[in-house]
Amino acid sequence: MEKKEKLNWTKKHLLGIEALSKEEILTILHQSTAFKSVLKRSIPKVPPLRGKTIAMLFCEPSTRTRSSFELAAKRLSADTLSVATSTSSFLKGETLKDTARNIEAMKVEMIVMRHGCSGAPHFLSQCVNASVINAGDGSHEHPTQALLDVFTIKEKVKKIEGLKVSIIGDIAHSRVARSNIFALTKLGAKVTVCGPKTLLPVGIEKTGAKVTSDLKEALEGADAINVLRIQLERQKEALFPTIREYTRTFGINAEVLRKYAKKEVLILHPGPINRGVELSQDVADSEFSVILDQVTNGVAVRMAVLFLLSLKK
Repeated sequence: MEKKEKLNWTKKHLLGIEALSKEEILTILHQSTAFKSVLKRSIPKVPPLRGKTIAMLFCEPSTRTRSSFELAAKRLSADTLSVATSTSSFLKGETLKDTARNIEAMKVEMIVMRHGCSGAPHFLSQCVNASVINAGDGSHEHPTQALLDVFTIKEKVKKIEGLKVSIIGDIAHSRVARSNIFALTKLGAKVTVCGPKTLLPVGIEKTGAKVTSDLKEALEGADAINVLRIQLERQKEALFPTIREYTRTFGINAEVLRKYAKKEVLILHPGPINRGVELSQDVADSEFSVILDQVTNGVAVRMAVLFLLSLKK
């Protein structure tokens, strides 16, 4: 990336996609391309964050996101500090603010945070001097997931503007859906969200997305389909009749794709997959699937985010 483009980055935190401009999103994607090439080297490591320490404060379970951030930090030569909240002072009644300030007192420059409460990273960013990166907050946003999704689509199709991208599943509870809608619409894509009416939040059309409960309508003409995990724990709330009924009406399988979708459609999924529920085994492992590409690209995108935020130190 050219020096001028690097200096155009002004954000101290990454709290969500909604607050980013189109140019800032493109800057992250551009830098991600540079770091993707680093990951292909025999020694996939560069020194920009040598001497920096990045804390991983995950207050919810995570495998992919946490591992991806830790690997991204190490590829940039940073040290990492993992905070296990299941055995931390949280259980002794310590507040989030005090926990974060104690972590920062150990000379930590960045805090990567996942929390079950929407807005928790925004609150934390007002309490500490360290840069805060939102790794998922409640049902609000998951910015780096959206960035890696967009990066993967752009890598495969060579553009975002003008594409039709359909997001299928539990839109109401999905931070991934919200961040994707913000990122894709800012880059000129046409976004359709589809799911049972009980899983479509009121007012979602105000984000610029088209809303439908007709799977055929969502799939026809789509260049990419982002299939969301059905949060099985939500079934206790009876938001749809049964898992079998959901799969029959909204599940993505080879037959459905053959009938309604483009031949070259891309299939994305943020993981973990409920195989046989929202996505069939044959489609998840098909040539249309870019799910493993998403995982690989997640490291490059998170390297880009960590690097760009380090410029504001």
